[in-house]
Amino acid sequence: MDVIKQLKWRYATKKFDADKPLSEAKLAVVKEAFNLTATSYGLQPIKLIIINDKTLQEKLVEYSWNQQQIADASHVLVFCIESKINESYIKEYFKRVKTIRETPEEILNPFKDNLIQHFSSKSTEDVKDWATRQAYLAMGNLLTICATEGIDACPMEGFVPEKYDAILSLASKGLESVLVMPIGYRASDDIFSNFKKVRKAISEVIIEI
Repeated sequence: MDVIKQLKWRYATKKFDADKPLSEAKLAVVKEAFNLTATSYGLQPIKLIIINDKTLQEKLVEYSWNQQQIADASHVLVFCIESKINESYIKEYFKRVKTIRETPEEILNPFKDNLIQHFSSKSTEDVKDWATRQAYLAMGNLLTICATEGIDACPMEGFVPEKYDAILSLASKGLESVLVMPIGYRASDDIFSNFKKVRKAISEVIIEI
């Protein structure tokens, strides 16, 4: 796979082929890649809602700045953050570390205690901002994965989170939506797919020291 070639191939898809769904195999890659995304401290304060329901997708168009990609995409990915990152959440993470890596508690406890103290000193808004940055990391990772898999995608900030949260009953799941990304396959008549990429020269964006 020529990764650079695929990154040049990808674009923010403006029109999806509504009759061309993703296979379960392709979707499985997306799921696994999301779970393997790097997050700060490894805490994974994010979850992914995958929508594959045309009626629901049509309903969400109104709250997505009327972007038709939401309705026509094979699936819609909603990146969410955990509403509470507290002591119990952090302890659950270290319990998982101990189980998977069999790391002794005497090694884990200092780091665990430090993280608990660190997050307890932060405001709710600061923790939310931190978690949101992890969602952006995940979206960036999935954009690259989708490109390498030949999957089209359109990253979106343009939606009404409060409406998504209500429609998807996210509060009951302890989640808040922060980003949206419809995925699928581009329509053959999407003129944007043939546009040349507009980027600065590498010499303008890279500083080597």
